[in-house]
Amino acid sequence: MILGQEKAVDQFFSAWKSGAMHHAWLLTGPRGVGKASFALAAAERVLAEAAGPPFDAPGIETPEDHPVGRLVAAGSHPDFRLLERIENKSGTGLARNISVDQVRELGELFTVTPALSPWRVVVIDTVDELEASGANALLKMLEEPPANCLFLLVSHVPGRLLPTIRSRCRRLDFQPLGDDAMTSILEAELPGLSAAEREKLIPLADGSVSKALAYAALDLAPLESQALAILREGDRDNAKRSKLAQSLSGKAAAERYHAFLEMAPTLIAREARSLDGAARRRALDAYERASETSRIAPRLSLDAAATVFQLGSILASVAPSAGRG
Repeated sequence: MILGQEKAVDQFFSAWKSGAMHHAWLLTGPRGVGKASFALAAAERVLAEAAGPPFDAPGIETPEDHPVGRLVAAGSHPDFRLLERIENKSGTGLARNISVDQVRELGELFTVTPALSPWRVVVIDTVDELEASGANALLKMLEEPPANCLFLLVSHVPGRLLPTIRSRCRRLDFQPLGDDAMTSILEAELPGLSAAEREKLIPLADGSVSKALAYAALDLAPLESQALAILREGDRDNAKRSKLAQSLSGKAAAERYHAFLEMAPTLIAREARSLDGAARRRALDAYERASETSRIAPRLSLDAAATVFQLGSILASVAPSAGRG
């Protein structure tokens, strides 16, 4: 079940039922809000309904016991392809991009008659990760699509795609998940997490399940407490921000450091909503500065301790004491 994206589900399902299905859909929105899960569920629904036997299920769901669903889940459906980054040549991790060779291999899908139904489905997760030649190869397929072929393209940053790719797709926007959807998903994904821990985690995650799961794994609650203390009480002698900077320096703290880069602007934005007047203006200014610092720090490989100290100073600028004298 795709939680929290009812509008996207309704738009796609209505198009499918109308019989006037666009051949390419661009699924856009923040990371971790269900775009890839939607793409796989939609692919399964299209292929299952086209193949039969008939079934009645809401939205884009497919009965768990449907044979097409099992084939898609196993990656063995002859009329389905999932393109994503594969292991690099050194075997040390994933390749940086989806290669042009991976895209060209889709040609095999279109040169033979569909096996189980008239439809074929391609999911690319994510289309943002196509290398330039791969994007051009995909464009040719989108320009002259085979009959009864569906492309579902997941994108976190559609503005970076070729305009010609965007123009050949119907856009389907996904929103940050609401608190109710986040609660339901986290209850299923992290059953050991207490209600109090979930309540602290959800505001930090900005409606992104992947961010919430990462934050839970990194035990960021202490970081949040330290940052909020600086934000609300200030840090006259620099002790709080120095302690925070020291705890996030070094290779062992790299993941928590990057999580803090995302967390700091979020905390300021959340605090700004409860303020007004000069305090709110200070918070909004701090949000802009924190967002800029968090964005450029990884790109320029800035020193972690120095960056955290700088963010601590920005947090301290929001405190009531910063507006006096």
